[in-house]
Amino acid sequence: MDMKRILSTVLIAVLGGLIALGMYKIFERPGKVTSIEERQQAQFASLKTPSMVGSAGSVDFTEAAARVTPAVVYIQTTYPMNYRNGGQQFPMEDFFDFFDEPRRPQQPRRAPRASGSGVIITDDGYIVTNNHVVENGDKVEVTLNNRETYEADVIGTDPGSDLALLKINASDLPFVPYGNSDDVKVGEWVLAIGNPFDLRSTVTAGIVSATARSIGILGSDRPLSQGETPTAAIESFIQTDAVINRGNSGGALVNTNGELVGINTAIMSHTGSYEGYGFAVPVNIVKKVIDDLLKYGQVQRAFIGVSFTPINAAFAKERELGTNQGIYVEDVVEEGAAQEAGIRKGDIITKMDGREIMGTGDLMAVVGRHAPGDKVEVTIRREGKERKLNLTFKNRQGTVKPEIAKADFDALGIELKPLSDDEKKQLRTENGVRVTEVNEDSQIYHYTQIREGFVITRVNGREVDGEESIQRALQQTQQGMVQIQGFFPNQPGMYTYTFPLKKQ
Repeated sequence: MDMKRILSTVLIAVLGGLIALGMYKIFERPGKVTSIEERQQAQFASLKTPSMVGSAGSVDFTEAAARVTPAVVYIQTTYPMNYRNGGQQFPMEDFFDFFDEPRRPQQPRRAPRASGSGVIITDDGYIVTNNHVVENGDKVEVTLNNRETYEADVIGTDPGSDLALLKINASDLPFVPYGNSDDVKVGEWVLAIGNPFDLRSTVTAGIVSATARSIGILGSDRPLSQGETPTAAIESFIQTDAVINRGNSGGALVNTNGELVGINTAIMSHTGSYEGYGFAVPVNIVKKVIDDLLKYGQVQRAFIGVSFTPINAAFAKERELGTNQGIYVEDVVEEGAAQEAGIRKGDIITKMDGREIMGTGDLMAVVGRHAPGDKVEVTIRREGKERKLNLTFKNRQGTVKPEIAKADFDALGIELKPLSDDEKKQLRTENGVRVTEVNEDSQIYHYTQIREGFVITRVNGREVDGEESIQRALQQTQQGMVQIQGFFPNQPGMYTYTFPLKKQ
């Protein structure tokens, strides 16, 4: 009986292990994972830990700091030789004072540089930072906590949220798991981790001072309505008193579990240095922006289609509204999302998607993480009565169709010549185009062995025979990665290269 019992136990253990391995493989399949958050959850499923609180009641920051610091990187951006930090080069310089501005070159031929921080969010090298850290740069270099340095590709940027997504060619990297910024509470302990004043891997602690803060730094503090530019600002910052200074831009704001709750973005200061007011983009907005950049190449910005005024006591008294809370609808866009939902001029929006709307920041917190086509419930006050309406967000064109960033043929950095019929027969191919020149600064030159003479037969899985067909195929680019197939005339076999398409 003892032997049977032992064999039974062993068999159960083996089956359990095989089931666990099978489940891991299911989660590991790329086809099953549609967002970075799901990828993180698959890897961190068994690593969730409660808040680190000591027996005396004080919060212990050491474990969170140790977990996150290796995944916060130093970013250095190199600018063109004729770059000048003026005009509209840094449209947010009044508040983004902790971003290291380009230094004057010590030598005439030295290109100006600037530095900031970034956060690794996947083990294969995706990094989130601020748009203003990499904006207008010619070259972006990332230095890891272990001092290894990589040249990064800018996969996409979103000035409206001041976020950017980078990619380095590395694997098995430490990364910071996403938290939930909706759970962040005023008074909660947070850590700010970055590289202020070139002091690598600096950790500071503070509390959350406020949430849903709109400070008018990413653009004018106007409501979003259709007809605005794609850079319409989304501001709903987490405010913190954790010490933040120059170089912290793009760094991590994490809770005591070591989960990312925000990307440090701005300080409000009279001196350019820390005065107690730091601001971070909430991670729930980060999630949406980054996934959009990966999937579409640009952010799918939701628009309500209203102009409004946040209500305060003076405004409420002037308009005799009977309430100091909500936003007052000044006008609605013709055939916009609000009008089709039944919202009228003079309505007061008090709640959206289950969140109370106290002002602009609350509204942006909802809008910023939704896409055109998403449906939400809106609560309004009209003539003193509360009503509930269903609203479907639209894009700036007034539709729900996704907007795809168009990959440009010129971004490939190559010159081509179509194959003649005789060349096709000689090369035994039905289609293709010959590479006649490769720009040494191009992604193709950097990431592939494609050189003069190579024959391209497919781009992103589609047959090509000239620039027009390649341009059409480039529109199928996904996650910023282009795939090219072809052959060398004097070598056997077909070659497939996949590389990031650097936007110009």
